[in-house]
Amino acid sequence: MSLLARIHGEDKPSEDDLESMTLMEHLRELRSRIIRSALAVIVGAVVMWFVYPHIVSVLQQMLESSCPASAECRVMATNPIQALSTRLTVSAYGGVGLVLPFLLWQLWQFITPGLYTKERRLAAPFVISSFVLFLLGAALAWITLPKAIYFLARLGGDVDQFYAVNEYTAFVVKTAVGFGIGFQFPILLVFLQLIGVIDYRHLTRWRRHAFVVIIVGAAIITPGGDMFSLVVLSVPMYLLYESSIIFGWVRERRIRKRKRAGDAPSTPPGSTGSAGG
Repeated sequence: MSLLARIHGEDKPSEDDLESMTLMEHLRELRSRIIRSALAVIVGAVVMWFVYPHIVSVLQQMLESSCPASAECRVMATNPIQALSTRLTVSAYGGVGLVLPFLLWQLWQFITPGLYTKERRLAAPFVISSFVLFLLGAALAWITLPKAIYFLARLGGDVDQFYAVNEYTAFVVKTAVGFGIGFQFPILLVFLQLIGVIDYRHLTRWRRHAFVVIIVGAAIITPGGDMFSLVVLSVPMYLLYESSIIFGWVRERRIRKRKRAGDAPSTPPGSTGSAGG
């Protein structure tokens, strides 16, 4: 029986609710999902290969805009292979990011046979919310990066800044991916509440510990190690933590209301509700 169903006290599922698959069928299904995902990533990587020159141009402009006024800042290749290897790397990572909703959907579809009908309906909300939050995190990183680069450049003194294209690109990508992963925090907390591992009361009691964990996690995620990026990532992560508490509180109130409504005695058919006739 599914964990979510056990928590809600549901009976054993019918054949329509729970599909029976043999081990070999699971393996064939897994292989099919992996092949589809790999093909999607290849298509996304090809698209990013042609977009790469524009990406490098945008990264160069971002570096110039965040450069101290008295210094020169430029992205450069230090050997003949470096630019090509960077283009391949960016295409691969960009391809994954481009088809991320499809990859998340394939993952959810693989675990669907072990879920109830009600649980399967969570597929679209989880996939969409995960992708949207990842994009929001990456967008916040993009807004933060110029100020972070300027902060780090000023700490280094009044010197020209020449960055190897692979290292500079890796710095930008790691920051964007790190922010995107950080924004997945509420999805994990909501999922743990749905399967009954924790509830909003646990999260309420863990506020102080969560604040410390968020600060440490944000410090690890941000590759630059600057205070500005740390604060910018920590604040929304903590707000998302609070939003997961609100979600759990609202969800429990709705469950209690449904139970009270189910336990309430129903009015007999044909009754007018009055004592007299």
